[in-house]
Amino acid sequence: MHTRYSSLVTDLKTSFYRYRPGVLEQLLRHGVRPRLSTPPALVRALLNDLYRHELRVLRARLLRGEIAKPDYASHVIRLRERYALLSLPVRLWVSGAGEEQA
Repeated sequence: MHTRYSSLVTDLKTSFYRYRPGVLEQLLRHGVRPRLSTPPALVRALLNDLYRHELRVLRARLLRGEIAKPDYASHVIRLRERYALLSLPVRLWVSGAGEEQA
């Protein structure tokens, strides 16, 4: 089965990733709990999709009049702050990425 994520998946039998504790903490806030075998690029793509979904929800709220237009920018900024991990290069999410399992 081909998905938009299939190109991000590597040989999961031989690779593992040690996510940094601060990264894991931020991911858990969004309900994301990667396994040792989950490539960081795949996790980032998922987190980005969650962020984009929340942006669409926020925009829909604006269009329905639930958020005043002058307040919209501050809502977007708060959302961006909640997803600050997306601004960190994915190579810094882990230590020992791609090491062979013993």
